[in-house]
Amino acid sequence: MAVQALIAVLGVGAVWLSQDRRKSRQKYACIFGLLGQPLWFYATWKAGQWGIFVLSLIYTLAWLKGLQNYWLKQNCPDE
Repeated sequence: MAVQALIAVLGVGAVWLSQDRRKSRQKYACIFGLLGQPLWFYATWKAGQWGIFVLSLIYTLAWLKGLQNYWLKQNCPDE
């Protein structure tokens, strides 16, 4: 039950932040998303939901792209 509650809080937080008009807040969406991914892996592994497990891997790649773009990328003009 606690895992599901954390998945909900982190997932809603990630989606909410990703739609914020302020770039200063948008960058936190990937942090919330990445924090929730281990919970998704655990829950789907435990339940044997392999399709959702694979989808969680894809979501992780998307959140990592956000981490790269907002946090790790050097300050350079948009291409």
